[in-house]
Amino acid sequence: MRRKLLIAAGIVVLLVAGAAAAVLVKLREHPSDRLDTTVSVTLVQPTTTSAAPKPRPKPEPRRGANRFLPDDVPCWLNFGGDPARSLARTDIHLGLPTKPFWGRRMDSYMEYPPSYCNGVLYVNTYRGSTFAIDAHNGSVIWKRHLGGFLPSTPAIDGPRLLVSSIAGTETALDRATGRVLWQLRLPGKVESSPVVVGNTAYFGVTDGHLFAVDPRNGRVRWAYQTGGRINASPSVFGARVCAPTYAGSIICLNRHTGRKLWITYVRRNTFQYESFYASASTDGSRLYTIARSGRVVALSGATGRLLWSRHLSGLGYSTPAVAYGKVFVGGFDGALHAFDARTGRERWRARVGGRILGAPVVIGKLVFFSNLETRTYAARVDNGRIVWRLPIGKYSPLIATDRHYFMSLNGRLVGYNAQGTKAGTKRLAKTLREAARKASRKARVTTAPKR
Repeated sequence: MRRKLLIAAGIVVLLVAGAAAAVLVKLREHPSDRLDTTVSVTLVQPTTTSAAPKPRPKPEPRRGANRFLPDDVPCWLNFGGDPARSLARTDIHLGLPTKPFWGRRMDSYMEYPPSYCNGVLYVNTYRGSTFAIDAHNGSVIWKRHLGGFLPSTPAIDGPRLLVSSIAGTETALDRATGRVLWQLRLPGKVESSPVVVGNTAYFGVTDGHLFAVDPRNGRVRWAYQTGGRINASPSVFGARVCAPTYAGSIICLNRHTGRKLWITYVRRNTFQYESFYASASTDGSRLYTIARSGRVVALSGATGRLLWSRHLSGLGYSTPAVAYGKVFVGGFDGALHAFDARTGRERWRARVGGRILGAPVVIGKLVFFSNLETRTYAARVDNGRIVWRLPIGKYSPLIATDRHYFMSLNGRLVGYNAQGTKAGTKRLAKTLREAARKASRKARVTTAPKR
């Protein structure tokens, strides 16, 4: 009997050892990646004018001092505010938000903040609608329902707006009317927020492809099969386009040709690789992102070498913001962390409780962030001290211009006034003086006696 037990135990040990060896072999065998010239996509270009939402007329300017108010600057053309997805505008110093000057409840919640240019906000909702909103008063200019959830930020490209959909499409809309210009039907879901650099748009697909397309007509320039699901938004800096994947890899390609520059797999433990939902942000020399396990990593942008990593005590889905030599990232541990961008040393943490899912945003000397427990905060970038709170949250809180904050929180889009900025105040004062002079000259002409 004892002999039989020993034989059985030996067999079990051999089976376990064999399974472990198989797992280790599997780990060594990374998913194959390649430039894919046979990917199947369908490009739909309307031959006739497609039915478009009728744009609502822009309301007349209000009477009084704000009558000649110009459009805010600068533009936010894509998620993150720039192709590097830095989520930072250090040159805008608005101070704290003060009072909302308009607010609008949308048809569903907005997982990602809007894009903005020329006085118009563009925002996607989870219900599948894309809105163009007048940034001066919150009125709807047009609305287009594309179908599928839209957990992303639309990208502005001149007269076009690019929209990703979970329905498996990338669609170009006319910015002025919402009319469909072209639609690319893809072999997977598209949660990735697109970004346009030069004459090329980049986005990822959940079947593992990273696409580069011509935003003017939707034609595919190249497609790369990374071997791992992509939910992240690609980051572009220099000649590189980079994206993390669910397979535990971060890959950088030549953005012009799609040629692989490097790919790095980040190991979670002996038997597993990490899995990345968050996008990678970059300061031009390093890439920063967080794995779903809560591990923050920094890689060399030139070689892909892992430079440092830190673990949060909770899950991680929040794309980091990068500014002032720091990396700001939140997790399900209820804290916003600031790490030294070069060394990874934690400089401070702001513990507020709850779960931070959306990306933080740095505006001037403040970093804004929201949690899923519907709270939004502003902390000082130098020491993490909380200086402002709002009892509404979800998800990535806002974007900002030289005069206003525009917040997308729990299904509400709100324009906020701020304490002020020297640049914005001077620009506004100059505009109002010029408008007053023009009005005065016009009054003198119209009241002059006829000869």
